[in-house]
Amino acid sequence: MQAGTAVGNLASAIGIRTNDASLVAELKLGSEEAFGVLIAQYHQQIFSLIARSLQDPADAADITQEVFVKVFRSIRSFHGDSRLRTWLYRIALHEASNQRRWWSRHKRQEITIDSTGEPDEDGQSLCLSATLACHRDSPFDHAAQSQLRERVESALRELPEAYRTVVVLREIEGFAYEEIAEILDVNLGTVKSRLTRGRTALRQLLTADGCLAHLQGAEAR
Repeated sequence: MQAGTAVGNLASAIGIRTNDASLVAELKLGSEEAFGVLIAQYHQQIFSLIARSLQDPADAADITQEVFVKVFRSIRSFHGDSRLRTWLYRIALHEASNQRRWWSRHKRQEITIDSTGEPDEDGQSLCLSATLACHRDSPFDHAAQSQLRERVESALRELPEAYRTVVVLREIEGFAYEEIAEILDVNLGTVKSRLTRGRTALRQLLTADGCLAHLQGAEAR
């Protein structure tokens, strides 16, 4: 595993992009080097997706590790019926869902015990991918952008799970509607309906505290 991680770091540093078919073939042979390349290519994407899917983003690192362990163990069951990235995201969302169920059963009880006290129909777009991206600005701009990102992330977590997942996959990860339907194993109409409702709910949350004006200003720039 350590050798694979080292190769993955190297692959990431020099920008290697491996063809999915050849990468999968090497993974099925048990290549640690190929596993390292897989981690280099997809770790940050999977981590970001999981962090936005959990009630507590602090759990994202552990769940991301579990995802790649599961991928390594089950790669022989991947037959190329979908893109590798689509398959990885399906596994990641499944693990995140398992973690949410655990959180709802156990974590909330622990907190209670321990505590002391694309455009929609109206032509508007939230431009989330730009808002949540990391920008190199002045210290003031960086602080303002960071605060805005935190509010958007917080608003995303207030959405119902079904809506949040579709919004993240479409607006942030950039998946096509058909790919989202494949990842979630739902029909295309369900994807579009959830996306519309998710966008509307998110817009209402952001409008309530004035964030939407900042988002639209960022889009205009």
